[in-house]
Amino acid sequence: MNMAVVGLVAGMTLGFAGYFGGFGAFLLVAALGAVGFVTGRFLEGDLEPGDFFRGRERGERRR
Repeated sequence: MNMAVVGLVAGMTLGFAGYFGGFGAFLLVAALGAVGFVTGRFLEGDLEPGDFFRGRERGERRR
């Protein structure tokens, strides 16, 4: 599926949730969408679990 179509569907879903369910439903749909996005990335192999839990190494310290 084209990324523009995915964005359109996500925007419409958030719009409907906000209109019919209020702000709480909007936040719930947005949070569940983010969880689904991250889960999909894990299943496709684009993300590793260590990407979220790995600390910075000594050579990569920011100032």
